[in-house]
Amino acid sequence: MKIGVLALQGAFAEHQHAVERLGAETKQVRVRSDLCGVDALILPGGESTVQGRLLADASLTQHLRGEIEGGMPVFGTCAGLILLSKQIIDEESVYLGTMSAVVRRNAYGRQLGSFSVTSDMGAIKDFPMVFIRAPYIERVEGEAVALATVDGHIVAARERNMLATSFHPELTSDLRVHEYFLDMVRGIK
Repeated sequence: MKIGVLALQGAFAEHQHAVERLGAETKQVRVRSDLCGVDALILPGGESTVQGRLLADASLTQHLRGEIEGGMPVFGTCAGLILLSKQIIDEESVYLGTMSAVVRRNAYGRQLGSFSVTSDMGAIKDFPMVFIRAPYIERVEGEAVALATVDGHIVAARERNMLATSFHPELTSDLRVHEYFLDMVRGIK
């Protein structure tokens, strides 16, 4: 199995390391041809506005949207969640717009508002969740389901081939969320 990791900006190296520790091969994705041969894609945390602009500059937005809508498994963390969401509160446009989620950008405040908690994500119990200037999901719609909440806010969701978290599992040594994604990929392929 080969997992592509969007490597335009953000915490892509940390995701690569986590996936490789689980025995899967990774490939950095910067241009459209980098998607050849990948079974799934991770959209890392970082700055969603910058990532969105870089996706457009690399002519990747429409292509990625088509791949995801066609069933390619994708995992978005923090900024990746924002890229996937069909609606961003107080903004008129979206980026990929494939996940039936309404998201609030920087919901937990500025960088100084970053924090960590331990919580459950479905069957994954006591997972260390790292939030850095994180969004949260105001609501899920359609086929999307909430997988985790913290303080009454949705912080993880899944819709068909899409998994998204507000937190950064790649910044912990706990590989269970990445393992969940790899199991999801195996189940879809």
